[in-house]
Amino acid sequence: MIALIMKSVPARKAALLSAGFGSSVQSPAARAAIGIVFSFSLAFLSVITVEWIARGTLTDVGEFLTSTVRPGMTTVAMLTIVMLTLDAVFGRRHQSALVLIPLFLIPAFVSNQKQHFLSDPFYPSDVLFTRQIMELLPVMVRDSPWTATALLVGIVLSTAGIVFAWRYAWQNFPKLSRQARLRHLCLGLPVIAAFASLMDYSQYSYIRDRLQVVPMMWDQKENYRSNGFILAFLFNIPMADVAAPAGLNADALDAIPSRNYGYLTGPEEKPDIIMLMSESFWDPMRLKNLSFSADPMPNVRAAQSGYVFSPEFGGMTANVEFEALTGFSNAFLPYGSIPYQQYVRSDVPSLATFFRGEGYIARALHPFSGWFWNRNQVYKDFGFEEFRTEETMPPMEKRGIFASDDSLMKEIMREGDGLDKPFFFFAVTLQGHGPYEPYRYARNTIGIRGNIPEADRATLATYTQGVKEADDSLKMLMDWASKRERETIIVLWGDHLPPLGNVYMSAGYMADQVATRRAPLDVMKREHETPLVIWSNKKGVKENVGTISPSLISYNLLKFAGFEHPFYTGFLGRVQKKYDIIDRYQLAARNNKATPDWVRDRKQLDPLVRDYGYLQHDIMFGKARTLERFFPKHDLFAEGYQGH
Repeated sequence: MIALIMKSVPARKAALLSAGFGSSVQSPAARAAIGIVFSFSLAFLSVITVEWIARGTLTDVGEFLTSTVRPGMTTVAMLTIVMLTLDAVFGRRHQSALVLIPLFLIPAFVSNQKQHFLSDPFYPSDVLFTRQIMELLPVMVRDSPWTATALLVGIVLSTAGIVFAWRYAWQNFPKLSRQARLRHLCLGLPVIAAFASLMDYSQYSYIRDRLQVVPMMWDQKENYRSNGFILAFLFNIPMADVAAPAGLNADALDAIPSRNYGYLTGPEEKPDIIMLMSESFWDPMRLKNLSFSADPMPNVRAAQSGYVFSPEFGGMTANVEFEALTGFSNAFLPYGSIPYQQYVRSDVPSLATFFRGEGYIARALHPFSGWFWNRNQVYKDFGFEEFRTEETMPPMEKRGIFASDDSLMKEIMREGDGLDKPFFFFAVTLQGHGPYEPYRYARNTIGIRGNIPEADRATLATYTQGVKEADDSLKMLMDWASKRERETIIVLWGDHLPPLGNVYMSAGYMADQVATRRAPLDVMKREHETPLVIWSNKKGVKENVGTISPSLISYNLLKFAGFEHPFYTGFLGRVQKKYDIIDRYQLAARNNKATPDWVRDRKQLDPLVRDYGYLQHDIMFGKARTLERFFPKHDLFAEGYQGH
């Protein structure tokens, strides 16, 4: 296909026409204008072709290019600038097309085929899973042998065509003058650099917002559809670089201390476990410049074990969830990555696999669509037997546009009462999700006094009412658990601070709308801590947990429940004894000594933390050499998953 595009008569005539007409024009400005127009035309046709191939249809391509709320023409404009800049590098007009067209068309075709067989688009990080791709090839050949044959022929012809086209262009395409090359570079490079800086989707960008480029990392299918293949692919590039830690080899993995790690024991009477990750749950009474007519979270406060140090702020829920369920840390992954989207492609040990190995029923519940954050596939890979979503749950009462916490707690109680075997439920609530529009609730029952703008007061009032209702829902669940004969352990924490906009600034809590990533430990804790509850109907509250990373929740839960495990209580137990917080920006010891930016100085890294990174990389990206030693019974969960 690429060869045909390169060698097609219309394309060659167009190139010759551009070159000939441009050379016959005496005015340098006119020649430059002709070159820009032709490059724009090439970019426009390339974007159409790429989207057509990636989507498998032209149906939505026209809207992508013409809609004022989608970045189709932004993509064309940037591709034009890149072409002109590369032409300046090569020194010949339009030679960049021979590089860029294959560079976009080939991944677009791969994405089309991947969606056909695996439903997901092609991510840059897929190159990390070459084995899975190679395993997919026989399936593709059996399913579409003629397509596979045509593909092979196309690859051969395209390779030959590219070589021929490059030689032809080098001999026949007009050279750019030194002044023209310098002009293109001076104009193009700053624009490309500025646009590249906008690709950091984790930070708000006014310019990106004006260009109608809205990264949708929580839903990659919509991300690719709305932003187009090229931009969506670029958003995901930083996450593809997961290099093995320095010094990682078989000997280093075998040397990770294994004494006292061989055990796998549990209590005689196995307790039921309910983990609740409460959406944006936080203590608004930490806003000390304001006063509240009542405590919005008295039940959480009475049962509070400590705090979770969230690695995120205002969003990116899936990253907190990843740590809590696996015991692994985002600190060892590239900045901005989302493991649920980029890295979970096969079986990964989790609390679900552990509990299933102990004879539990492992079920996940979330009153929203299963595609969000790719949970349908991730929960399967984590070992959950079933994932209950809004599609498979009974109709739920809404608070605003989201399912209420009350209705989710009632569903948990209903399902728990229907099971005889011990169960592990992992639930993610939804009611606390922003935005916190005024009048979401018919009546806000907690008054707020203090010197803040009325708009901020209204936002905070809505949020605070949600906290109160989440707290009431927890009490209802605890009251139910208190009446149960079997021990029932409830773990609740907030995934991150809520996105309250200007409230933090007007209340004097933070200097900006979002939390800082680099600051003294006390500031980081203030801007990243959420309440943590670990409670048993038989033992009461687990006290004095302190402030811990989500990856250490599993250790505290299993020790409280009476289990011992090589990784979750053994290895993580060693980590917990020395460190509370393992964050990519802060490594905080239990004595509150913090080591900021510790990931930059690997030579000085504590061997314990180094081994933590080794073990995680081996399980997620390596040959799983440590799997049998640290995750016994992992293979018991492989069958029986039910999505929606």
